[in-house]
Amino acid sequence: MGEITRQNFMEELIKTFHIDIKLILAQLVNFGIVLFVLKRYAYGPVLKMMQERTDKIEKGMADAESAGKKILEIAEKEKEVLVEARKQAQEIVTKAEEIAKKNKEEIITEAKNQSEKILSDSVKKIEQEKNQMMQEVKGQIAELVIAATGKVIGEKMDSEKDVQLIKSVIEN
Repeated sequence: MGEITRQNFMEELIKTFHIDIKLILAQLVNFGIVLFVLKRYAYGPVLKMMQERTDKIEKGMADAESAGKKILEIAEKEKEVLVEARKQAQEIVTKAEEIAKKNKEEIITEAKNQSEKILSDSVKKIEQEKNQMMQEVKGQIAELVIAATGKVIGEKMDSEKDVQLIKSVIEN
């Protein structure tokens, strides 16, 4: 049992495991055909389908991210709109207060003017009534003076002389 050569070892191995080279070659050819068919008709379409699915998922994620950014932008714009609306509302309130103050001042001025006019009219009316009463009193005094003078003098003066005499007495 000496030397076992490499060729002898291989022959021994083939006999022990019942390996048939023709069968192995046939199986390799069959495996190659099956591999080619699977790669061409199964693996290729599956890879293509998986790539399309990956692209859809990536597109969905990109769209979701874009939508998130748009939502943030909309929220920012909404905040800006609210700030602007508050600013405009404050301006409107300020203007309304200014208008109210101006109207208040105008109303006060108008009321003062009306009260001054009423006071002035009242003073004029009182003055007129005073003058009218003075005229009436002067007329009554003139009649009393004529009556008293007539009794003192004993004679009646004519009305023209009476009027002149009374006017001269009243004016002095």
